[in-house]
Amino acid sequence: EERIAAEDALQAALRAHGQRAFCQKKGVYKTMNAHLAIQILPKMKDDDKEICRVVDEVIAYIQSTGLHTFVGPCETAVEGDFDTIMEIAKQCHLVAIKAGAPAVSSYIKITYRPNGEVLTIDEKTGKYHEHE
Repeated sequence: EERIAAEDALQAALRAHGQRAFCQKKGVYKTMNAHLAIQILPKMKDDDKEICRVVDEVIAYIQSTGLHTFVGPCETAVEGDFDTIMEIAKQCHLVAIKAGAPAVSSYIKITYRPNGEVLTIDEKTGKYHEHE
C-alpha cells in the first residue's frame, strides 16, 4: 500500500508539470514520450501457420517488456520512452530471425515528443473498446 501511495504521489507531481511516467523496472520511472506501432512481416514460404508462429513470438517479446501494449489484427502498439521503443523495434526484427524467419520486413509508426508526452493507447482507443 505504501508503494502504491508513493507511485500515486509521483504520478500526481508529474501531472502537475504536464507529464506522466511509467514504471519500466521496479523503481525506475521514465516519461512516456513515445508510441510505437509495428507490423512484422516475416519473409517465409507461404505457410500461414509458420508466419503466425513467428509473429506470435514477436508479440510475446513485446508483451514481455512490461510496457503497455495493444495487439491489433495488423499491428501491435506499445508506449514508453523513446529509447526503449526504438530498442523494441530493433529487437522485434531479431526475435523474428531467431524464430526462424530468413528475412523480415516491417511497417513502423512512431510518435515522439521529446519535451512532453504522447496520448496513451487508452486515450486514443479506449472509447472504442468500452463495451468489450
